[in-house]
Amino acid sequence: MGEFDLIRRYFQRPAAAGVDVGVGDDCAVLAPTPGARWLVSSDMLVEGRHFLSTVDPARLGHKALAVNLSDLAACGAAPRGFTLALALPRVDEAWLAGFSRGLLALADAHGCPLVGGDTTQGPLNLCITVFGEAPGGQALLRSGARVGDEIWVSGMLGDARLALEVFRGTVALAGDAFERVRLAMECPTPRVALGQALRGVATAALDLSDGLLGDLGHLLAASGVGARLDVDALPRSAVLAAQPAALQHTCVLAGGDDYELVFTAPPGARLPDVGVPLTRVGVIEAAPGLRVVDAQGRDLAHGLRSFDHFAA
Repeated sequence: MGEFDLIRRYFQRPAAAGVDVGVGDDCAVLAPTPGARWLVSSDMLVEGRHFLSTVDPARLGHKALAVNLSDLAACGAAPRGFTLALALPRVDEAWLAGFSRGLLALADAHGCPLVGGDTTQGPLNLCITVFGEAPGGQALLRSGARVGDEIWVSGMLGDARLALEVFRGTVALAGDAFERVRLAMECPTPRVALGQALRGVATAALDLSDGLLGDLGHLLAASGVGARLDVDALPRSAVLAAQPAALQHTCVLAGGDDYELVFTAPPGARLPDVGVPLTRVGVIEAAPGLRVVDAQGRDLAHGLRSFDHFAA
């Protein structure tokens, strides 16, 4: 099978609403909504760095798009389309069928059509660029947090890191418990509806990809503020809550791969109800830095840091 046969069989689809020209030409032609602003993000997934070679290809297709949709969610954007750059060691039709099925199912669920990209031979590498829209002046950014704002997170934290520790052999979990945390690691849910519902409510936001300590630190730096974070308030699953405290702290504070949203909002703000649990986990302070405390307000000496591609 040649390159263009591969594209036609697994990735070419009829043009969707808002797409004048999609896959199959030199460029996609998209029709922007009047008054809206484009929001664009790219993420790369490299075998052995971001995912294991044993991952189910349908889950990998889902995750490849999910991590990009999560960036749009953090900015309050509605998805409009994406491109896929795909390097493959060889043409494996069974792998491609699973990968494209998982990828395009999530794309359909969020009205985010594949509009172009590239394929080549090489080490397995996936790079997606996603395009979204938000009304002018309403995109959520990292730079708006104010002293006194409350810090909130969506969903549960830490299960993806717990699954990674099982794969590393440092933790043992029974079958059902392992499958639950493995699903969090391999098939995250982008909080797209929540992000859009937070427009006009949240003062700052971002998604959790490298770990809460580092990601929240980016928000604090962009906003020029500090924060106090209550480690005991951080939401975690029953599976993670059954682990030793030190491991729980590692997973919820520095685990990464959660793809939940962390955002700030004024006290008493009316938060949206889109079926996703929201938990208050801290407060923005004037003094710089991020203090982690326990339920009694005592500083936690943790020595943890988030993932860094070049420091790890």
